[in-house]
Amino acid sequence: MTLMIFGVLGLLMLFILMGVPLAVALGSVSFVGVYWMLGSLDIALSILSSTAYEALRKDIFIIIPLFVLMGDFVSRSGSASDLYSLCNRAFRRLPGCLGVATVMGNAIFAAITGVSIAAAATFSRIAYPEMIALGYSKRFSLGTVAGSACLGMLIPPSILMIVWAVLTEQSIGALFIAGLAPGLLLALGFCGYCVFYAIRNPDCAPMQAAPVAGAGDSAALRRQMLGGLSILGLIAVVIGGIWGGLLTPTEAAGFGTIGALLLGIAKGMTRKDITEAIYNAGRTTAPILILLVTASMYSRFLAMGGATQVIGDLMFSISESPAVVVAIIFGVWILLGMFIDSTSIILLTVPIFAPVATTLGIDPLAFAIFGILVIEAGLLTPPFGILVFTVKAAAPGDDIALGDIFRGSVPFWILILGVAILVLLFPALSTWLPYNLM
Repeated sequence: MTLMIFGVLGLLMLFILMGVPLAVALGSVSFVGVYWMLGSLDIALSILSSTAYEALRKDIFIIIPLFVLMGDFVSRSGSASDLYSLCNRAFRRLPGCLGVATVMGNAIFAAITGVSIAAAATFSRIAYPEMIALGYSKRFSLGTVAGSACLGMLIPPSILMIVWAVLTEQSIGALFIAGLAPGLLLALGFCGYCVFYAIRNPDCAPMQAAPVAGAGDSAALRRQMLGGLSILGLIAVVIGGIWGGLLTPTEAAGFGTIGALLLGIAKGMTRKDITEAIYNAGRTTAPILILLVTASMYSRFLAMGGATQVIGDLMFSISESPAVVVAIIFGVWILLGMFIDSTSIILLTVPIFAPVATTLGIDPLAFAIFGILVIEAGLLTPPFGILVFTVKAAAPGDDIALGDIFRGSVPFWILILGVAILVLLFPALSTWLPYNLM
């Protein structure tokens, strides 16, 4: 049985290295594994088809397209630009104020989109040109945009948190609340770095106050207040509703999407914009849902074959020290982050690693936030670094080098991993709020 498990997992790794789409790879190896164990084609097909059917019946999956659609409405309405201008007004006296405004804008925008790539693309077009125009160095500007976009997957609502919760059968609401304190801590760390960098490198991050778009224009200020404060209102509905127990995560996503639509209409969004947002949400969501279906089949294979126990025993045979086992998990996530995206890493590893963490006595919420932070760091890790490529594609200008973005994002990468380790060492950072307030 052990040989069969590692043979099937080896086939999965081979498919991934060959560039086979992950959904196809997961579905194929799950079928092969179940057929190998049972020796019956009909039974294997029956088990996997029923698994897929039960996965599709989960109404919790509606959260994903709703949150994606909410973020798309906000982005297309122009409210993200208003939000950035408000943050610029608030922090314009700080050294490196545009860097701080970019981080805080991303932190607030993250509480709407739940997708890091959307934040990276949006602020590449909004913040980067202003930073360059004011004399900020290209490396620092690009690194700040790419690094702070990582907040999109930690500050709720987060697509990665939803995927993790579905795979581990945890409460999505509890996981959302668990990410608040670490997310805010990380945002403060990013802001602190921006201020420190500006003080140490005044030539690369000018310390003079940044000009505020629409300064002295009451109409511009009203527009910025409408867009920026409306985003805060949406956050209050979504997170506050879940936190206060007034709304389930699904209901909060629905109310948030309606609010974002009304905001977009108030900001002048056209019927074409609304239609394109709906289509874009479908294009973004469909691959994720297909992956979740095949991941359910993969989890069924792992459970039937006892793969989790086998791999756990293998890890404990290397060392019985919890620190060593966690270091192995950490290393696997960092390595995978160099080559595949965050959602795929969660689908491949969480069904295996989550039970191991439980055996080690690690709180499931703390382990989830630790894992999402480490996996999120992979978005900045070469050679894959999807956020780096997103920034390069979205930022205006033809003279942007990937090397500048990677080097500029290194301090943010270090801070992300630092907060991940803090969450592991001090689980209360992520567990106090959900366990005491929900």
